[in-house]
Amino acid sequence: MKISGRNLALRLQLLGNRLSRIKHRKGHGVHSPFVYSLVRKVFMRKDLFDGTGSELYDVLRANGLSVKSARQLHNLIFHIEAKGYSINKVGGEVSILLPDYPTEGLREALEVAKRERLTLVVCQPYANRERHREVVALLDDHRSTSVDNRAYILFFNNHLPKQHYRL
Repeated sequence: MKISGRNLALRLQLLGNRLSRIKHRKGHGVHSPFVYSLVRKVFMRKDLFDGTGSELYDVLRANGLSVKSARQLHNLIFHIEAKGYSINKVGGEVSILLPDYPTEGLREALEVAKRERLTLVVCQPYANRERHREVVALLDDHRSTSVDNRAYILFFNNHLPKQHYRL
């Protein structure tokens, strides 16, 4: 089968995306102590934090997140010592927007998160072209640190400088 046109462009885009992330493997090239600790203590961890229970993990798995993503988000909540979380709405210290959250509502959700200084998690930011375009526009406008972990993007709305990490 001949690879050309749209298929070739999509494959080249995916290849470029993968190549741009290679230098950040296992935290190399991350110069922020905050993000480095996220990589080492949250993203690279293979189990749930001890003594944290598994309620959030179970809820995320029931909502269709992969084992790895659910584990990482569970550990993130406890690593940043968030006092609460919400799923598919903006509220709590960390708001997790699942893949079924409407793309049209992402900008408004980020504005509310900015105003209330909350951390926003957008799951499956590259699910389709429309969602991808909206997330890229949000990243351009975002004034604090964001971390792209392929399966989800973390938008931190705190004192951290404007930086974007692609892991």
